[in-house]
Amino acid sequence: MELHILEHRVRVLSLARRGLWLYTHPLLKLLFLPQRCRCKFFSLTETPEDYTIMLDEEGFKELPPSEFMQVADSTWLVLSVVSNGCAPSGCQATGVTKIARSVIAPLAEHHVSVLMLSTYQTDFILVRERDLPVVIHTLAGEFDIYREENGESIPVPCDDASNGFLKPKSAPSPTLHPVQSPQNRFCILTVAPDTLPAIATMLIDVLFYSHSPPKEPGAGDLDSITFFSFSLIEGYISIVMDAETQKRFPSDLLLTSSSGELWRMVRIGGQPLGFDECGIVAQIAEPLAAVDISAYYISTFNFDHALVPEEGITEVIELLQKRQEGSR
Repeated sequence: MELHILEHRVRVLSLARRGLWLYTHPLLKLLFLPQRCRCKFFSLTETPEDYTIMLDEEGFKELPPSEFMQVADSTWLVLSVVSNGCAPSGCQATGVTKIARSVIAPLAEHHVSVLMLSTYQTDFILVRERDLPVVIHTLAGEFDIYREENGESIPVPCDDASNGFLKPKSAPSPTLHPVQSPQNRFCILTVAPDTLPAIATMLIDVLFYSHSPPKEPGAGDLDSITFFSFSLIEGYISIVMDAETQKRFPSDLLLTSSSGELWRMVRIGGQPLGFDECGIVAQIAEPLAAVDISAYYISTFNFDHALVPEEGITEVIELLQKRQEGSR
């Protein structure tokens, strides 16, 4: 398999819900007119606490600093696993499970913190720019590694990567964070870019005029959860919304898998997770991979979210709870 280091240099930030009004104009530009700002990597995820935005440096220039915006101090690079030389396409991906053993677990063992952004088309792994040498050394034995430059894939030299690199010292076991599962059922969808204008009004309504009050991180009843994610990355659109919200959109414009599968959420973290801890993604991805349960994974500024097939949610919760009890 191949591991591609994409050209995007990404910033990760949180927008307070009470300050969304200040950013409506630039966000509309990023959502519907990305060519005007040359942004090629943009993701906006609404949670009960805030809006998490991941975007490249061109997009980041569009957002004015304010008291409502909190920016993670690191610049993040984007990795993508490519099988058989095929780049991401309009075909639905199989979720983060496929890369759990080969990417996520080894990086956790080498103390590399990762963020995940699963989309309808593919899974993106975000690593801090300063961690790239460790990433290359760690994964060179498993992957042919390429760096994308001006649309071309340039091989990354990995000479003696496995010989001269010290194995990590044993570290304390990572914290096993509590998990919760709201009752919402979610859809993972895409839409053809040329039909995006046809759903623009509804997207604006859902993103900017929802009336759910903001909540403190980790607070509140999780019978249901406010969660909506929109990504526009290299021309491909991916949307995650709950099944009730989907009913508000024209059904013939939103594309999903032929099975029309619905997904349930596992939300990770009782308190905001931060960006320094390693192994958070692995604590979900590894046990699910071991029993071959597919999952999509979306990291946000405060919490992480995994989506698993609806029919598997009971098994997933039992599996993760047993793992947590076994660590005590």
